Amino acid sequence: MTNKIETIIKQFVEQYPEKMNVQTKWKEPLIAYADAMDEMFDKLKDVVSPSHAMPKDFLPEAKTVVAYFIPFDESIIKSNMEGKESSKVWAKAYIETNQLILDLNTFIKNELQNLGYKSNIIPATHNFDYKKLISDWSHRHVAFIAGLGKFGLNNMLITDKGCCGRVGTFITDLKIEPTKRNNSEYCLYKRMNVCKKCVDRCVNDALKIDSFDRHKCYEMCLYNDKLHSDIGLSDVCGKCLVNVPCSTTNPVKLNR
Repeated sequence: MTNKIETIIKQFVEQYPEKMNVQTKWKEPLIAYADAMDEMFDKLKDVVSPSHAMPKDFLPEAKTVVAYFIPFDESIIKSNMEGKESSKVWAKAYIETNQLILDLNTFIKNELQNLGYKSNIIPATHNFDYKKLISDWSHRHVAFIAGLGKFGLNNMLITDKGCCGRVGTFITDLKIEPTKRNNSEYCLYKRMNVCKKCVDRCVNDALKIDSFDRHKCYEMCLYNDKLHSDIGLSDVCGKCLVNVPCSTTNPVKLNR
């Protein structure tokens, strides 16, 4: 079943641009699995928010949490390198990837149901407290638990295919062997105390080496949403993800 789920996810993403006539192009996704009873989920109530949900809150019979990372095509990344404002291509990719994740999770839910299993549908974003700007289901933290990647200084999840892309998750009562977590850091700053390029690239002074002002960050995201209001809700920035060593790969592997 593991191979079947991975095939479904990869084929769905590969076929999506032509099938749905969207502009965005993606690379092959990465997939990882966590035991729904992993004790690390309990720790999210301290690390993220006391109101952070548990897998069983979504699906009482939960056995596995599936996390996947959908990397952006290089052209999307390059489009967002220059200037203070998010590029329209990057903003469009954000919108279309969020829809892709919703459509993918819906498709998987139906496929698993046909096989006699349950799963749930969790939106890719906008499931957070707008005052605290904290999510009650952090896809990135859940993906970390599943062993999909490690957090960088920019608070993004660095995977073996970098951090430029989107993370999706779903929960199922299908039992799948958990992915083994890597104990080493993927961020060059956390691993070797070098780089810090993401801090230099922050355009609204929100990201520091020892702090992160999420309200300043979101202020810039809302600015970009207003700038690109003609394409839909695009509260994004992404400047700290592009033109850095972890944009498209795990830089620690390259520096070994």
